[in-house]
Amino acid sequence: MQEFWQFAGSYWWLAFPLAGIVGGWGRSWSKSGERRHERKIELYKLAHPEVAGLDVSATKAAAMVSAYEEPAPQGYSTADVAKLMADHDAVNRRWLDYELDVGKLIDFPMMSDVREPLTVAFLRAKRDADALRPIAATDVAAKSRWDDYRNAVNAFAVSFDVAEREAHRIKDTSFSDVDRQRLGTAKKLVKIAEDEAASPAERQTAYKRARKELDGLIVLPDVSVAALEKKVARMLGGAQ
Repeated sequence: MQEFWQFAGSYWWLAFPLAGIVGGWGRSWSKSGERRHERKIELYKLAHPEVAGLDVSATKAAAMVSAYEEPAPQGYSTADVAKLMADHDAVNRRWLDYELDVGKLIDFPMMSDVREPLTVAFLRAKRDADALRPIAATDVAAKSRWDDYRNAVNAFAVSFDVAEREAHRIKDTSFSDVDRQRLGTAKKLVKIAEDEAASPAERQTAYKRARKELDGLIVLPDVSVAALEKKVARMLGGAQ
């Protein structure tokens, strides 16, 4: 005991910093306790808004917003499906840009050539994506269906990108010089057939000649022929 008092007498000055440290710990613990108490009060107010005098309707609205913002338990939401459907539509529009434009198909014939593996690949991917497409975003109620549709749309988009890049790269280089001249002539004739300034006779003649030039070179999809014929017929009808 005497040794303790000797130590205390020699190091009495340590009492001041130690007191500050202990006091700081005490204040920190006290503030932490106050914060915990305040959180409990706030949670109680949210759970019992009518007792706390809060606007019940506003509290419910806040709770609904909070619930809406939480991620869907299945890993996707209706908004995700709607966005995927929009992405699907965007790729289909890019495909239709070729299908409905004979001049564009003449520039990039690979996009309609079913002998090309890349063309076959994106057409198959399109078929799969179209088959899995829901009527409405709310129709996708199972995670497995969401995964299947998402994978199909992604495969369609990627395969179309690959085919389109290759088609733009090779253009008409796979044709002979004579055949390329025929393609060039056919494109000029298609422009005349679609030209409102041309006479009805010129448009009709140009259309028939264009089909003849393309015969054996490019097999135009039925939808392409129908679109061109409809356009020419509309112009001929308007001129009468």
